Amino acid sequence: MSQRQVPCPCCGKLSPWSSDNPWRPFCSERCKQIDLGLWAAEQYRVAGSPVDPLADDGSDHRA
Repeated sequence: MSQRQVPCPCCGKLSPWSSDNPWRPFCSERCKQIDLGLWAAEQYRVAGSPVDPLADDGSDHRA
């Protein structure tokens, strides 16, 4: 039985989908870091309603 291959979300190169691939689903640490950088730069967004960061919702967020 051959090992399942999936396209890397960053570059599209086929990479193994197994516990032997430490960067799964990416093909390499480089692609994983590029993807993390895009999240950090807010290039990706999770869908949702807009939120006003200055609005007071009445909750206390202090620990």
